[in-house]
Order: sequence, then C-alpha cells, then structure tokens
Amino acid sequence: TILTASLAKPATSSSLTLRRPDDWHLHLRDGAAMAAVLPATARQFRRAIVMPNLKPPVTTVEQAHAYRERILAALPPGMSFEPLMTLYLTDATQAEDIRRAAESPYVHGVKLYPAGATTNSQSGVTTLARCTAALAALEETGLPLLVHGEVTDPDVDLFDREAVFIDEVMEPVRRDFPGLRGVVEHITTRQAAHYVRDRSQRGVDGRPNLAATLTPQHLLFNRNALFKGGLQPHWYCLPVLKREEHRQALLEAATSGLPQFFLGTDSAPHARHLKEMACGCAGCYSAPVALELYAQAFESVNALDRLEGFASLHGPAFYGLPVNADTLTLHKSPWTVPTELPFADGKTIVPFLGGETLPWRMAD
Repeated sequence: TILTASLAKPATSSSLTLRRPDDWHLHLRDGAAMAAVLPATARQFRRAIVMPNLKPPVTTVEQAHAYRERILAALPPGMSFEPLMTLYLTDATQAEDIRRAAESPYVHGVKLYPAGATTNSQSGVTTLARCTAALAALEETGLPLLVHGEVTDPDVDLFDREAVFIDEVMEPVRRDFPGLRGVVEHITTRQAAHYVRDRSQRGVDGRPNLAATLTPQHLLFNRNALFKGGLQPHWYCLPVLKREEHRQALLEAATSGLPQFFLGTDSAPHARHLKEMACGCAGCYSAPVALELYAQAFESVNALDRLEGFASLHGPAFYGLPVNADTLTLHKSPWTVPTELPFADGKTIVPFLGGETLPWRMAD
C-alpha cells in the first residue's frame, strides 16, 4: 500500500517536521570513497536511487546485486538505509537484461547516459537506434528509464543541450514507445520543467508516466554563481547551472505540488584535488547539506508546506513504494558548513557551500 497521508507539522519560524525523505538520484562511488560519503546520505535519507556509472559500469543484475551488498556492508552500525539499484544502459543491452532487471526486487530503473555526456559515461549509448529492443522491454515491464537529458553534439551550445535533447531525443522516444515510464533527471531548464509538467500523464495505476528530479543547486543558484569571485570549481556540475529564468521555472515546478516533480540531489563526490585541478571533475557534493538547501529554496517562495510532498511523497508514489514511517526535523538555526571533510585515501572533499552559513539545520 502506498501511503500518502502527511505527517508534516506546520512550519513555524523555527522548525519543520516531515516524513523522512528519499533521494531519487545519488552517486555513491565505490570502495573507500563510498564508505566516506555514505553516512552523510544515510543520515538524511532512508532510501536512494543509486547511479550505476562506476568503472566498469553496472550493466547486469548480478553486478547490481553485488554493488548493493557492498553498499550495505559499508553502512555504519545503527544507520538504516536502503540502496535502490539501477542498470547502466549500453548499445549492447538486451531485452532479456531488462526483463531480468524488472524481476529483481532490488533494481528500480535503467539509466540512459548519452556517451560522453558526463562523469563515467564513456560506455553510454551512442544512438538510441541501437537500443530498440531494450526500450521495448522497458515499456513492456514498466521499469523506468532514468535519463541524463543532454545531447553531446559539439555543435550544440553547452547551455542548450538539455532543451535540444527534449526535442530531438526525448519526444521521439516517447512517441515510439508511448507506454514507456521515464524520469528526466536533474532538470535545469524551463523547457524541461514545462515538458514534464505538460506531457506527464497518469497511467491506469494512477501514477505519472513521466517525472523529473531537481537538485538543490539548480533550485537555488543560476550560472552567475560559477564565476562569483573567480571560477568556482565546486559549483561545476553537469548539466551546468543555467540563466535565472530557468532557475525560477525549476523552483516553480518543485514547489507546484505536482506529483511528477521530486527530490534528487545528484550529489556527486570528487576529492578536492580532482575538483580543483586544471580540468576539474563535474559534480556537487551536496549530501551533507541537502535537506537544509531544499528547505532554503522552498522557504524563498513561502512554500515550506509543500516540501514534504516533493521530498517524501511524490518519489515513492512514482516508483510504487511505501512512504517512510519515521520523521525528521529541521530547525531554523544558522550554522556554517565545514570547508572540507575527510575522504578516501587520506584526501579531503569539499561539501557544496563549504564555508557558507545556512539558515536551516537538520536535528541530530
């Protein structure tokens, strides 16, 4: 049974209580790096859709199950967290691979990375014409296709690649496979927000057939933040921050109360030296401050009463999972984010907005 009743208490000037949220788009990496960042997510979120872009990528059910076991083994004692696994779609993915994934109790989606679009996407799809059988199996089984929505054509401006993807890739795929369920992840543009708002339909089970996740950085900041006081590598993610008009459209979508929009941090850990090198890695490590940032975004438009739906209810409804039974509380208590945290192999990692003061803080 999918629970929908709210446990949220009305926001006051000093606190907000809501059902424990889930993160519907997360990078955990593997090995020592995973062990370093997993507690930050498990502290705030009960479950998370875990991205499969490891080296090598997670392309089979067996690999997904093994990755899940490594995550659970790295979880500190006393913490409760459920990783929701995904497969990495490639040109070679077969229909039978999709059917086996749909039968697994642990696999909840299949990830489409256009080859070369982002971190560890070299094994991604070169053309969806090679994935017809896999897409048909996704449509048949109802397993969602989770999309990194950018084209990689070098002739397309970096800031236009999401909008072009919607027109030239997403819309044709949905026309050819009308029963396909999909999530456009970490949307960054007005075009994507309006596409998901206007083109999502309810299936026979009452669930949306098209959804989108939104990150805290894209709700709070526009592309000026990348250059404030000089080039800011820790603000660099893919898709990149966009113009203010797009940020406003994203915030409107997130706070709309529509069930097709829900939380997905896209928290992506990279060691400090790899972010600050000449060719820095893409990704914002937001896990330690995610809920505080979402609360700040929703409060900016007087929509704290809609944060629980976005963070705790809409995602489980889309994926057909029960909402979490426990709650957490955020307090209006200004605090300063650490400038860096311990990471793997004796390195450090910089959390998003490290050194900045945030107005909200999650209670221990």
